[in-house]
Amino acid sequence: MPRQRQEPLPGDGTGPGGRPAHPGASAPGPRQAYVDAFDEADDVFTPGQTHRAARGAEVREGASMAEGVPSDDAPEAGKAKGGKGRTFTGIAAAAVTTVLAVVVAGQVTDGPDSGVQSQAAGSDDRQARDSASSRSEDRPTPQETPSATPLTYAEQMAKKYPLAADLKGNGKFEAVMGLDQAPGTGQKFRYRVDVEEGLGLDAELFAKAVQKTLNDDRSWSHNGGRTFERISSGKPDFVITLASPGTTAEWCAKSSLDTTVDNVSCDSAATDRVMINAYRWAQGAKTYGDKMHAYRQMLINHEVGHRLGNNHETCDKDGELAPVMQQQTKFLEYNGIRCKANPWPFPGS
Repeated sequence: MPRQRQEPLPGDGTGPGGRPAHPGASAPGPRQAYVDAFDEADDVFTPGQTHRAARGAEVREGASMAEGVPSDDAPEAGKAKGGKGRTFTGIAAAAVTTVLAVVVAGQVTDGPDSGVQSQAAGSDDRQARDSASSRSEDRPTPQETPSATPLTYAEQMAKKYPLAADLKGNGKFEAVMGLDQAPGTGQKFRYRVDVEEGLGLDAELFAKAVQKTLNDDRSWSHNGGRTFERISSGKPDFVITLASPGTTAEWCAKSSLDTTVDNVSCDSAATDRVMINAYRWAQGAKTYGDKMHAYRQMLINHEVGHRLGNNHETCDKDGELAPVMQQQTKFLEYNGIRCKANPWPFPGS
């Protein structure tokens, strides 16, 4: 005759189906088929030995793992504790086997990819821990090496630059692009700046130096009488050209001028070019020593002065400033009179 299911009384300490209540147990027990599969399982702790608990006998082996695990049902009449003991043993063995399988699966994998993933995962964990540890430590922040501060215009103009005294360029020129408008309202001269290819010199610096020098009040724009504007397109009044010593000599020869003796510059009056010798621009002259900024100003003013119709001059009193139209690249002393270097047409301004 089928048993009638007896509902537990409130507060009698039993769970649904007459199972003893177990604190913290939220899921139902394993299915009977799952339990039966482990009813006569080999003891996982003694390989090769089978332990079958006799009906009515207490389960000793694995008891520590079965402690606190509730039985499936209250004992029925005619059934001994041994059946439930085997159930406990099966459950315990299943739990242990499952845990071991999980552990082994985490360490021994079936394929090469999974092994790499496992190692990568471990490596990621270590890196995360190391990163967190590093962030938590009070370590000094590495100081970035500051980038070199760009030189000012004055600093660039004060430097010497490498260039061979016998350099012969390819004779091809490039115009420095852009427009530098003429300041003031004096007589306007429009000029272009060309630089020979392959010099390795700063063309923009050269163009800037020409514009600043010519429009200085100590220069040919004195008292607003003239003003100079740099263009890169259209028809200029003249072309200020920075060229190698060899190319400078060629263009100066077109105006019957020999610049090879002292490696100097010239105004090639028969052409539209005012030739600035790149060797002198880069290296200066003994007469000026290390005063490169002043020497370059003199070089520009002297050759443009020729273009404006001025001829060579010399000083006539010892200790005076040399006139800008003196050939100061060659000498500061003449006929026993020694003059001081001077880059300006109107130095007293």
